[in-house]
Amino acid sequence: MSIPSLPGSSVARIQDFFLFLGENDKLLTWTREFILAILIVVLFWGLSRLLRYLFTKWLPRIARFTHTNLDDRVLLRVIPPIELLTITTGLYLAVNSFPIHERAKLIITGVVFIVCVLIFVNIAYRMADEFLTWYAFRVEERTGTRIGTQIFPLIRKVVTIVLFCAALIVVLRHFGYDALSLLAALGLGSLAIGLAAKDTLANMISGFTLMIDRPFRIGDRIQLASGKTGDVVDIGLRSTKLKTVDNALLIIPNSELCNSTVLNMAFPNTQSSGRISIGVAYGSDVDKVKKLLIEIALENPEVLKEPSPEAFFLSFGESALNMVLVFWVTDYTKIIKVTDQINIQLVTAFTNNDILIPYPTRKVLLEREG
Repeated sequence: MSIPSLPGSSVARIQDFFLFLGENDKLLTWTREFILAILIVVLFWGLSRLLRYLFTKWLPRIARFTHTNLDDRVLLRVIPPIELLTITTGLYLAVNSFPIHERAKLIITGVVFIVCVLIFVNIAYRMADEFLTWYAFRVEERTGTRIGTQIFPLIRKVVTIVLFCAALIVVLRHFGYDALSLLAALGLGSLAIGLAAKDTLANMISGFTLMIDRPFRIGDRIQLASGKTGDVVDIGLRSTKLKTVDNALLIIPNSELCNSTVLNMAFPNTQSSGRISIGVAYGSDVDKVKKLLIEIALENPEVLKEPSPEAFFLSFGESALNMVLVFWVTDYTKIIKVTDQINIQLVTAFTNNDILIPYPTRKVLLEREG
């Protein structure tokens, strides 16, 4: 195959062009660096496509051999930012090798570097978020609690703050700023804020402790040291909200809850006991009264047969024999209702069996002088 000959004028122009390039080293260097920058961008673009292929085709096949779906979820979340990070890294290297003014290069590379750091932080946050979501679901499934809506939102915020601070330090070090002095300033500022808001911080730390230690959960009924009782509606960072039995909202600082005795009526289960104290007249058949108390309790469908209700003769009162009935129900919310039903039945049963419930009486003797 013969090579077509070029016209003489074309050959002369090409020779003149190469002579011009040889005489002008600066232009030749610029051309080489420009071509190198283009090649770097194309190379990293191809590398991003290769990574996308590996992450979507091959790594999911390897992830199938694991016992959890965590790796599959992480891969789906990190593929787009990893691809973008690869292209941005190539752009950063290309700008570094591109023959432009140093000040313009410094500005452009600085912007691209910040973008790379932000993308990397986004990748780290997505991985942490997927892990926390997966772990919270496993804990909730194993314990039957709502820990995912109580603790893990706070952990996500802490992770976000840590990643942001790390990214800020990296960016400052890249531009030649002393990150240690910034950390010292932040430390002094944090100390001043801590002294000014020590009560708020104490409540926040106590709230975090309540979420970790979990002495009670949302929906549990608790009794405070002051005697107030309510259902837990919300466990926040600063305070815990209780809904009392009379439908009022009680807001308690978390530090007070951590430093006081709390009775959890819903733990280890919702079974709860009820007590009915009653006095019968002197001369009554105590055994008959105790038997009647137990029979009335067993007739109520809400009262548990096991543990069975029990009746006790507690003490001799001023005008009555003091008796008490102890019974158990499946749910503490039914105590008041069941107590009311048993009291009504006891009044009828005592009347039918001639058992008197005496009024408090006093006998006064008057002596006449002389």
